Amino acid sequence: MPPRRNPSLRQRRLGAELRKIREAAALRGPQLARILDIDVSQISQMESGRIGVSRQRLRAIANACKCLNDPLIDALGNMTQDRTKGWWEEYRGLLPSTFLESAEHEDFAAGTLKVWMSVFIPGLLQTGDYAKGMFSRTIPRLTIHEIDLRAAFRTQRRTVLLRSPQKKLEAYIHESSLLTRFGGTDVLRDQLLRMIDDSLQDNISIRVVPFDVHTHPGPIESIIYSFGEVPELDTVEMESSRGPIFFDAPSELESYRTIFDRIERAALSEEESRNMIQDIARNLKD
Repeated sequence: MPPRRNPSLRQRRLGAELRKIREAAALRGPQLARILDIDVSQISQMESGRIGVSRQRLRAIANACKCLNDPLIDALGNMTQDRTKGWWEEYRGLLPSTFLESAEHEDFAAGTLKVWMSVFIPGLLQTGDYAKGMFSRTIPRLTIHEIDLRAAFRTQRRTVLLRSPQKKLEAYIHESSLLTRFGGTDVLRDQLLRMIDDSLQDNISIRVVPFDVHTHPGPIESIIYSFGEVPELDTVEMESSRGPIFFDAPSELESYRTIFDRIERAALSEEESRNMIQDIARNLKD
């Protein structure tokens, strides 16, 4: 089978973890290839996600690298067995691949998704009209069809989350995000009322960081921290105008866990947050 031209996010992550295991053993690619009795090009192709890795080959690599982290190897073994195509694949060729990678990241998460937004409402909580209001401000301008398609995709991401009881969304939102009127006053009011309903869902928590905290507790960028099957498979996604940027180095994961601890300490309780959202929705004027 020829190498993959465009490995998925999950395939690239599996390859990256294989590289970490090899580097932790202080082995170079040619050394590992010699131990496994395979061509050295296969090492680079596995580590870039361009060719598949069987569970048996994964175990051979772990043994060669003297990796004793059985929970990690078991979790990676589960990744090697996953052959399912995600729901987002129906949008391939219709939307930029960066949209699909965000959905795949959410699917890859095994448990909680922690989200921090300081400018707008998190995508997983957006109404269709709010999403259209955001996409209508994109430069260069999108066509009505493109806006509708992006909004539909964002709505489906939300639907998938709500149908996944094993996953929880913890959304931390700066108060300024509750005031920005993407789509206009009526759209924002409907968005805020929808968030109040969402906050009552068993797997959704919404907490607001108010203006009157002593200092801004987190970065300006929007970030999503997902918890994997094991801590080593946690992932950070940072949104940017060019698409999502993903981080998985241990030091970076630790840094963002610290950031979320700081945000959580600064945020209002869930009940206080609902009351604030309700007050803002009630007092909105054109």
